[in-house]
Amino acid sequence: MTRCLLVVAIAILVPKSLAFVVTRGRPMAIGRGAIAQGAAIAPLDRELESWASSSGYGSVVTSEPAGGSDWASFRRVTVSDPPPRRADRIDDTRPVSFFVKSSTRSSREMFDGEALGLMAMYACSSWSEDDALRIPKVYRHGDYSSGSKGSYLIMEYLDLRGRSDDIKLGRAVALMHLAPPTEESLNPNGSFGFPVDNTIGGTPQPNPWTEPNSGTKEWIVFFRDHRIGHQLKLAGDSYCSNLWDNDIAPRLHLLFEDLTGEKEIRPSLLHGDLWSGNIGSADGKPSIFDPAAYWGHHEAEWGVSCCSDFMSWCAGFGPRFWEGYRSLIPQDEGFLRRKPLYDAYHQLNHYNLFGGGYINSARRDLETLKMTLNAIDK
Repeated sequence: MTRCLLVVAIAILVPKSLAFVVTRGRPMAIGRGAIAQGAAIAPLDRELESWASSSGYGSVVTSEPAGGSDWASFRRVTVSDPPPRRADRIDDTRPVSFFVKSSTRSSREMFDGEALGLMAMYACSSWSEDDALRIPKVYRHGDYSSGSKGSYLIMEYLDLRGRSDDIKLGRAVALMHLAPPTEESLNPNGSFGFPVDNTIGGTPQPNPWTEPNSGTKEWIVFFRDHRIGHQLKLAGDSYCSNLWDNDIAPRLHLLFEDLTGEKEIRPSLLHGDLWSGNIGSADGKPSIFDPAAYWGHHEAEWGVSCCSDFMSWCAGFGPRFWEGYRSLIPQDEGFLRRKPLYDAYHQLNHYNLFGGGYINSARRDLETLKMTLNAIDK
């Protein structure tokens, strides 16, 4: 999660003249500052060579810098015997190249949450061939096996472009939300939560599993304790905490009275941080990335990006998006009553990340919830 900007820089490209090429497993220097032939192989290069060989992909042919962030470096990698793209997913059998992230920190800190989130989204977008999201396939992630400090994530390289048709994007996200929990999508028991805790922006996001075959009751407890309650502890704002503890949390179930019986909440895979900087397109299909994924109520996806007039404070979703989404997932009766609840989570997270006026927005959301509950609980 970052502040909403008019321009989003996805990657800082590095001139190819500064890249290095690995031929027959030995590094060959190209460009200013590159290592000389015969120099010690860096831990990441060693890891990539071992992975390519053990996976049957031959050897690394090129490994070019492809930007980075404050906490990780990026590379685009090709191999001598690459796998084809999945012809059953897209009409394209070109060989795969790979996008590699690396860090000096552990995989648990850096990449486990992202890797498992992408794997779950990939599985939940594969059951519908026509309107599916284009999610990069994850090939490997983990700590360096050599004992060196650091970790890596290897995924399919996508040529990301700007957003595609919003109707298609809306339908594709809805199909991901409708995908059933399975072992392949990392939720064999139909629970809320996720296999690992992850982060939303830089904020820790706890994801303990609820009991198997969970429904509305379990979701209310999960969101109460591990979303709003968690963010309030980090924020340390006594006004918000008192509102929540005394006026909202004890009556939270009243906001979900329309979601019982046939409308019982069932776990949906959520991207978790779906703002404009995490949306694009690839191969002519809508694509979303950099997830803070977990299994939850599909309405919780829209706390960062939905308003009753179909405008957005961050993600830029308009009527065409909602036309596509609502064609598959109609709006439930209590959706607008619950909107401030799901908004509050992201407003509190923004405050914990950036400070400033976000706490006032969170207070307004909680005050609105109190008034709504007072009206219901007459």
